[in-house]
Amino acid sequence: MDFLAANDALPAGALVLASTDDVITRATEIRGHDAVVLQFPKWTDGRAYSQAALLRGRLRYTGRIIASGDVLADMAPMLRRCGFDHAQLRADQRLETARRALGHFDSHYQRTLAERRADVPAVAA
Repeated sequence: MDFLAANDALPAGALVLASTDDVITRATEIRGHDAVVLQFPKWTDGRAYSQAALLRGRLRYTGRIIASGDVLADMAPMLRRCGFDHAQLRADQRLETARRALGHFDSHYQRTLAERRADVPAVAA
């Protein structure tokens, strides 16, 4: 996962989605972009985590997913787990702290959807 400072520019042409946007109904539009920016209006609002999980899991979106808005350094492990590639940190957050946060958790109690799919044997035709 890479981090952007609060004053770094977002990728040109990235589709910016509000936390209230339904990524399933906008799937066709999303697939037409190389990058999607998901907004965290407050750090306590977790809807962008769900949007990222839907993009990676159900829609199998392979483009870049960027977290923006009220993004704190200690959110980094969950952002990565949900499928974010980049996070634009809030202005008062330190990049070094966010990078260090990624090293705190090396395993999880539950597998991701992608990990579960890898365990399912193929069905013979």
